[in-house]
Amino acid sequence: MVIEQLCQRCTIALLALAIDYSLGDPPDHLHPVALMGRWLRLGEQYAPDTALARLTWGAGWLGLSWWLGSSVASWLPQHWLVQSGCASLLMAYRGLDRAVAEVEAALASGDLVEARRLLGWHLVSRPTADLSAAEVAGAAIESLAENLSDSVIAPLLALLIGGLPAMVIYRFTNTADAMWGYRTPTYEHLGKIAARCDDGFNIIPARLTAILIALAAQIVNRRGREAWDIARRDAGKTASPNAGWPMAAMAGALDTILTKRDHYALGSGSHVPDAAMIAQARQIVRVAVGMVVVGLGIGVVFQRRQR
Repeated sequence: MVIEQLCQRCTIALLALAIDYSLGDPPDHLHPVALMGRWLRLGEQYAPDTALARLTWGAGWLGLSWWLGSSVASWLPQHWLVQSGCASLLMAYRGLDRAVAEVEAALASGDLVEARRLLGWHLVSRPTADLSAAEVAGAAIESLAENLSDSVIAPLLALLIGGLPAMVIYRFTNTADAMWGYRTPTYEHLGKIAARCDDGFNIIPARLTAILIALAAQIVNRRGREAWDIARRDAGKTASPNAGWPMAAMAGALDTILTKRDHYALGSGSHVPDAAMIAQARQIVRVAVGMVVVGLGIGVVFQRRQR
């Protein structure tokens, strides 16, 4: 029964990837992740002032979000097309690739100002106004690698483990961490539980993503071993216990150093990030996603043979 259910979820996941790749994201005002963000912002508005109360409120609001989101997901029709369509809205490979491609195109045309704007608008929360072209390219590559885990691999893994309700819980947690997971007076306590839950949920996906990047790099440029070695060596250099794994793997795959000022430097390569390197990073990610598709396809074939 468990194997049959897992194989069925492989079918849903495979179709969800296909829908996402074909159609992309809906408008922001209709996007479920944007709706999650508005719901979390509502909770933030009513949060109390004291540290312990904010910690409790943040945990409670996140728990309420899990319950509401998973309940809605459970009430949806179990038809494979409905499930696949909804699951496709909770991942973002096409949107991620296009956002990175826009930065690549701006850098390739020599428009650094536009590249900075696109990077800050779509991909990173750090200030971008004074970043060099190499820093812009590096940040885009970092975001591509990290979000391969957060926006593709982790949601798919949640879907395979617990169906659409688990996928919704993951996305709510990841969104709450993105909004509240800052060590500032406003968010230090409000987002602490969300940040810890997100860390826990991403332990396996982040490392799995690093493995996929290394395997894909071996196919693309024969740097799979270097990618994995750098991931193991440098993953702990980031503040997040998980983000460093895919980013460091990508640094090794591209024979470069990916840096965030005053925070970390991942890798030890000699090549400077540029538009061409972004293109190669996108190719590695495409191959990694292709491996996921093959794996899901094997699950679908296995299901059919069991019938």
